[in-house]
Amino acid sequence: MELCFVGRPSGVEAELSARESIPFRGIATANFRGVAPWRAPYQLLRLARGVREGLKVIREFRPQAILATGGYVCFPMVVASWLARVPSLLYLPDLEPGLAVSALAGIADRIAVSFPESSRFFDPHKTVVTGYPVRAEIYQLDRATARGKLGLPQEERMILVLGGSLGAHSINLAVQRCLPHILPRAWVWHVAGPADAAWLSTQRESLPASLRERYHIYSYLHQELLWALKAADLAVARAGASTLGEFPAAGLPAILVPYPYAGQHQERNADYLVQRGAALKIADQDLEEGLLPTLLALLEDEGRRGQLAENARELARPEAAHRLGQELERLVESRGR
Repeated sequence: MELCFVGRPSGVEAELSARESIPFRGIATANFRGVAPWRAPYQLLRLARGVREGLKVIREFRPQAILATGGYVCFPMVVASWLARVPSLLYLPDLEPGLAVSALAGIADRIAVSFPESSRFFDPHKTVVTGYPVRAEIYQLDRATARGKLGLPQEERMILVLGGSLGAHSINLAVQRCLPHILPRAWVWHVAGPADAAWLSTQRESLPASLRERYHIYSYLHQELLWALKAADLAVARAGASTLGEFPAAGLPAILVPYPYAGQHQERNADYLVQRGAALKIADQDLEEGLLPTLLALLEDEGRRGQLAENARELARPEAAHRLGQELERLVESRGR
């Protein structure tokens, strides 16, 4: 099978594709959420340019099918596939669709969703529940091996902080304030993003030597993130779509802090896990007062962490990636008949 990844020219997807030796093509994208009215014509021009560039990708690569994973980045490519009569599978990773997915649902040939609850937003005749696809290794790797790869003592508790996404500065700031109280009780692996990793590294140097070695800061993690997910006792993160797939697959309890400027998507994602006993939620504006006591309480309550982990594992869908692949194959076969 030949693959081509299409995304933003300046996005992280270009680097990730190169790491996996997957050909990458960048196209123009347009985001209309929160855009001032006088900027709308410019965004429309960018969208038209993206469609033209998407058609060029289709002419040159000649795909048999397109998998679109939601968001404004995929919008021009799905429109281009519709114009070129190339079948598309639109996948919704979040619990509820955003503007782009809602707009594309009518022209997509098939729609895949992560959760049965999401099916109500789409035509039932072309919607299938697949689950959220994650790397197979997340199910295969055991905790002891993951901790060995990280150099983490087996008996120590570990917190994974995912503060590297856009808009996660408040999480990074709140965690930094908690460090003197948390590090005596647990090691911390902190993915802070390139914008915050530098100043957090400076703050790390001000910690006592005994605590400094227990605090690890990264701007980004690749393969190591898999190890961290399996090694951690607890996670602190936003509530993006990946938390719905990776945390259940890893059986990882979480404190979720929905990004307040992402519409209601992250609130709905967080509530899904909270209502099923797999996570706790703290509002972004309550981080300064609420994060430390919540962390300390969970660190000291092994029974509660264990129940959260068990509830999370029950939500995992190990067959999700395979099912998405099957849907793509069926799409190609249906057009070949």
